[in-house]
Amino acid sequence: MSILLKDVHKAFGSNRVLKGFSLEVQPGETLAIVGQSGTGKSVALKHVVGLLRPDSGEVWVDGKNVGDMDLEGLYEVRRNVGYVFQFAALFDSLTIGENVGLGLRRMPELTDEAISRRVRECLALVELEGYESRYPSQLSGGQKKRAGLARAIATRPEYLLYDEPTTGLDPVTTTVIDRLIIRTREELEVTSVVITHDMESAYRVADRVGMLHDGVIRFLGTPDEIQACPDPIVKGFIEGKPELLEGAG
Repeated sequence: MSILLKDVHKAFGSNRVLKGFSLEVQPGETLAIVGQSGTGKSVALKHVVGLLRPDSGEVWVDGKNVGDMDLEGLYEVRRNVGYVFQFAALFDSLTIGENVGLGLRRMPELTDEAISRRVRECLALVELEGYESRYPSQLSGGQKKRAGLARAIATRPEYLLYDEPTTGLDPVTTTVIDRLIIRTREELEVTSVVITHDMESAYRVADRVGMLHDGVIRFLGTPDEIQACPDPIVKGFIEGKPELLEGAG
């Protein structure tokens, strides 16, 4: 059970974002995709659940070609993939409990009691016990991120996709979110992809790190391997040295 993107190309008008992007996520691992802002990290992620379709190339989830699926097939894939949006994307008019239970309402086999029980379980996992009746406006930025994670895991997916989960958070809250990502992987045994530009976060949560540059994966390896990589493009990014990037063209 894996995620495979093979030679994916995607352009928006004259802006070519992905230029032969290929990546395989192994079952049970957490893979972080890093790179400069605007390089297409989130664009790549959205292809996995069919929010975007490739101009060419293939996207496979559980041995099924997402690019060839109709809407019904996409719904089936999305039920098995939890998506944690960059800014949580909670509905302001709904309570936290209602937000977390949204996907569960589409599962006819679950009773109202079962939904309430699972909502409580998910909130407990992200350390938001007792927050069911609160509204998003009553939560801090970090709490909103945790509520978004609770919603993503409520349907018990096999895959979790995180789009910049620590953006805008202070260092302490970032560490809390990173620990929750690790805890979620260990307790739910999910396969995860984390989009981030925060290298310290990537080193903490990831089994492997892939760097996206100029529309393709420039480097793929363990946190130790990427830190030892001599490539000036990779080194310039992970060490925050723009002169290396400029020198490499």
